[in-house]
Amino acid sequence: MNDRKRAGKRRYGALLGLLLLGMAGAAIWMFSQDTGQPEAGQEEVAHPAHEEGVAYYTCPMHTSVQQSSPGKCPICGMDLTPVKQEDVKSGTIVVDEVRRQQIGVRTAAVERRNISRQIRAVGQVKVDETRLSDVNLRMSGWVHRLHVEETGQRVKRGQVLFTLYSPELYAAEREYLTALKRDREARSVTSSELTRASEQRLRLLGMSQAQIRELARRGEAWENVPVVAPATGYVIDKDVVEGGRIEAGTRVYRIADLSRLWVDAKVYESDLAQVKKGQPVSVQLPYVPGQSFEGTVDYIYPTLDGVTRTGRVRVALDNPGLTLKPDMYADVELAVNLGERLVIPSSAVIYTGPRRLVFVDLGEGRLRPQEIEVGVRAGDYVEVTHGLEPGDVVVTSGNFLIAAESRIRSATGYWGGGHGAH
Repeated sequence: MNDRKRAGKRRYGALLGLLLLGMAGAAIWMFSQDTGQPEAGQEEVAHPAHEEGVAYYTCPMHTSVQQSSPGKCPICGMDLTPVKQEDVKSGTIVVDEVRRQQIGVRTAAVERRNISRQIRAVGQVKVDETRLSDVNLRMSGWVHRLHVEETGQRVKRGQVLFTLYSPELYAAEREYLTALKRDREARSVTSSELTRASEQRLRLLGMSQAQIRELARRGEAWENVPVVAPATGYVIDKDVVEGGRIEAGTRVYRIADLSRLWVDAKVYESDLAQVKKGQPVSVQLPYVPGQSFEGTVDYIYPTLDGVTRTGRVRVALDNPGLTLKPDMYADVELAVNLGERLVIPSSAVIYTGPRRLVFVDLGEGRLRPQEIEVGVRAGDYVEVTHGLEPGDVVVTSGNFLIAAESRIRSATGYWGGGHGAH
């Protein structure tokens, strides 16, 4: 027990000694600062306690040091520099060349230049709606023989798709042949009118003029009438089987010409104002990486998707090798030429809530924060609509460290308030 007490007393004595030693050293340093005694070999220079217009004195290397009178930095020994009251109000700071290099300060001039931007959107390949053809029947009947049996099969205009037996069409054929025979024999106005009426009925039932001429030439009605393709393309929809009954008005085939397709791109609402008809567009597909398809904006849809807040933009693309396939996803880039604008590098802008600030290089190491208004952003540049003039020099790198120092030195109202720098 006695050993513990003796050890505790020894530790207490050691701590007390260190405390007294530290207090003695601090007293010596404060005395030397207060007396302002010059060092050996130096002459004492008298300084006024406070120059007119000077807010305080600080060290260029250690800005946390602030004194009301000139002197030397207690940390590094450098001469303290004066900070003017007007600089404090505006947030202006002085950063010498050595410290600029240490924190990586870089600057750039405000300039006018032609800029452009790329609007990126997600697109989907669609069939050109103007190149779709449907095969519909205007009468009921039964499929006798099916010639085009598969979806995706390529057909040519005039190619037989299937043959159809229709009692209604068969009766109309016989009626036409009877009227034609009487007209050839009688050569009267009445017989001619009956022939024309019978021929018109066949056309209304879907027979082509070539088929009607062939019917008149052979003089015998078809029981199974061939139904032909109205256009060249690929069958993308088929709703018919051999032997099946088809009702009037039924769409049995849909044929699409895939030599030209559409790409529907979804553009965000904020970018729609910059999209114009005829604008150049580049389309890339994950299906063929490295290949780009060039086109133009063909149409801007007048509606907006209320959920995604996007508008549809249509791009028409040629598809000679059938590389593009309907329902493929695509990456779409729209080139927007913004013309000549007053711009600065986007890295120069500091975002502080609703305000946008930059640091203007005034020369002689002085940097002043300036509130600006920005416009469109194009790549590495941002448009300045208010607050700067051509030829001004702004800080583009290291500005966040400078902003922190400006907060320390400046009036609290500048950084915390809603007004700009003047």
